[in-house]
Amino acid sequence: MKSIRLLDNRLANQIAAGEVVERPASVVKELLENSLDAGAKRVNVEVESGGVKLIRIRDDGHGIQKNDLALALSRHATSKISELEDLEGVATLGFRGEALASVSSVSRLTLTSNTEGQESGWQVRTEGRDMEAIVNPAPHPVGTTIEVKDLFFNTPARRKFLRTEKTEFSHLEEVVKRLALSRFDVGFGLRHNQRSIHQLRPCTTQAEKDRRVASLCGPKFIENAVIIDVDVSGLKLWGWVGLPTFSRSSADLQYFFVNGRVIRDKLVAHAVRQAYRDVLYNGRHPTFVLYLDLDPAMVDVNVHPTKHEVRFRDGRTVHNFLFSTLHRALAKVSPEDALPPGGSLNQSQEVATGVAGGEFKNQESMSLVNEPAATYGGDNIASAASASSTGFTQSGRQLPDTPAPGQVQRQVQAYSELYASAAPRHEMSETPVAMAVNDSVPPARVNLPEQSSEVPPLGFAIAQLKGIYILSENEQGMVLVDMHAAHERITYERMKISWHAEGIKAQPLLVPKSIAVSDREATCAEENLEYFQKLGLALERMGPETLLVRQVPVMLHNADVEQLVRDVLSDLIKYGSSDRVESQINEILATMACHGSVRANRRLSIEEMNGLLRDMEATERSGQCNHGRPTWTLLTMEQLDKLFLRGR
Repeated sequence: MKSIRLLDNRLANQIAAGEVVERPASVVKELLENSLDAGAKRVNVEVESGGVKLIRIRDDGHGIQKNDLALALSRHATSKISELEDLEGVATLGFRGEALASVSSVSRLTLTSNTEGQESGWQVRTEGRDMEAIVNPAPHPVGTTIEVKDLFFNTPARRKFLRTEKTEFSHLEEVVKRLALSRFDVGFGLRHNQRSIHQLRPCTTQAEKDRRVASLCGPKFIENAVIIDVDVSGLKLWGWVGLPTFSRSSADLQYFFVNGRVIRDKLVAHAVRQAYRDVLYNGRHPTFVLYLDLDPAMVDVNVHPTKHEVRFRDGRTVHNFLFSTLHRALAKVSPEDALPPGGSLNQSQEVATGVAGGEFKNQESMSLVNEPAATYGGDNIASAASASSTGFTQSGRQLPDTPAPGQVQRQVQAYSELYASAAPRHEMSETPVAMAVNDSVPPARVNLPEQSSEVPPLGFAIAQLKGIYILSENEQGMVLVDMHAAHERITYERMKISWHAEGIKAQPLLVPKSIAVSDREATCAEENLEYFQKLGLALERMGPETLLVRQVPVMLHNADVEQLVRDVLSDLIKYGSSDRVESQINEILATMACHGSVRANRRLSIEEMNGLLRDMEATERSGQCNHGRPTWTLLTMEQLDKLFLRGR
C-alpha cells in the first residue's frame, strides 16, 4: 500500500478540469459566464481551429484589480460567494471558482485586465509545474481579455477525444447562441478563423429581441411562434413557444432558462411534453425559447459541476405552473394567429348580418354531430359529443353551442349571406342540411344575396374536393381543410369539456386488485390517497409493500389497473404530479371522436362546410387533429402566383 500524500497543484487542477473542461465549447462557456458576471455589455469571441488552437474573449466589464490577478488563477478563488448562506440565493452564473484554474492547467492561458482608477492594465500567466503566477504590466482598456492557446497540449490523451474542427466549432457556436439568448441586453460577436459568424447588438425593444431570436433560431421559428408572458405568485414565464405544426424530428431547438441560466431539466421537459401531448404528432419534438424567473432561494443551482441542472425547492408547483401556462397558450392559438399578416382580420370582432329583423353573430355556428349514438358506444357519450359547453379561446369567444332546431334555418340563411362575400354565385334549388338538423326541420331553400361582409380567418367555402378536403377563400388566398381531421378535433374538444364538467365517475371493483410495490411506492400512495381519489382510484395500504385497488374510473374499467397505478406512483415520485389517468381517458375520448366525425366521401353542402369553418375558428387547438396532424393549410396569392410564374 502506497503512502498517502497531497496532490500537486497542477495535477489537482487537471483532475478538476476533467469535470469542467470537456472540449473548447466548455472553456468558452466558463469564460463567457465570467464576463457576464463582471457586468459586460459587449463580449467578442475569436477562435481558431474550432477553439483548439486559440480562444480569445474580450469584454468591457469592470475588470480585475492587479492584486487579484494571481489569485484569480488559483483554485476555489471567487468573488461571488463568501459563506454557505450565499449558495441559497446565487444570482451569478459562476460561483465555484474552478474555471480559470482548470483551464490554465490544460492550456497556455493569458489574462489581461484593467479596472476604473488604475493607471494601466496588468497581465497574468501561469508557468512551471507549480503553476506559479507571473504578473506584468500591459496596456488594456477597462475590461478583460483572456487568451487560451493550445488546449490540452499537456494532456494528449484528452486531446485524442476531440472531434473534427467543424464539430468542435458547432458545439462552441451553440454555447454562444445559448448565452446570447439568455442576455438580450448584451452584445455578442463571434469570429472563427478570421471570419465573422455573429454580430449581435444589445436589444431593448420586443422587435429587437424577435430579430435576435430569428437570427439565432431561424426566421421560420419566429413566424411560427407564440409569445408568452405570464406572472403568477412569484413565478414568471416568458418567451416564445413554437406552434405544433412547427415541430422537429429532434429536440435541437429547445432552450429553457432559469434566472438567466440555460438548463436541461427532466421536470421541465416533462411539463413541456405534457402541454404538447394533445397537439403534437407522434415522434416529433416541440420548439421553444422560454425563460423562468423566480426567487433564487427557490432553486438550487449547485447540483452539477457544469451547472446544466438545477433542483427546484417546490418541484410540483413549478411543474404545474409550466404545464398550465403552456397548455393554455397552445389552446388559445386560433386560425387567425396562424395566418400571415396582410389581411384586415379581427377574430374578436363579431360578424353581424341582418336576418329576419334581428342580428346573427358568428358565435352561433352550426354544430356538427352526424353519427348515431351507437357509433360512440352509447347514448351518454353521443350526448357528450354534442353537449353545450363553455370554454374560451384567445379572443374571449365562447365555444359554439349546439343550436336548437328552430335556430337552424336562421343559421343556414346567415351562413349563405356570409358566403356570398367571397364565393361565386351558384344556382342552388334545394339544399338539405344533413348535419345537426332535427328530422322535424324541413330542408331550407338557400338564396345567396349580393351583399358582402367581413371575411373571417378561414374564409368561406367554395367547393369540396374528392369528398375529403374543403376549399375555402379568405383574404390571403386559398384555404384547404381536411374535413375529417377538423371535425375530429371539434368533437374531441367538446367531449373533453363535457367530461371535465361532469368529473371522473368511478366504480368499485367486485374483486379488489392487490399490487406488490416497493416500500417507497407504498408510502407515496399512502401520502397521496386524496390525490388518487380525485383521479377515481381508491387505494388502501394492506402491508409494507402491498396496495389494494378498490375503485377505478368507469372509462378505464378495461385498462391495466396495476400498470396504471405503478405509472402514477412513478410520476408522483419523480415529478410530484401525474396525468396518466387523464391521458388514458383522453385517448378513449379521442378514439370515440375519431369514429364519430365525418368520413371521407361524405358530401357536404356549402352551408355545412361554412359551419365547419366557423366551428374551427371558435375551437381550441383546431389547427391539429387528435393525432397531431394539421387540419388546414393556406396557399397565399403570392405562392399561387409563383406556381404559375405570374409576374415574370
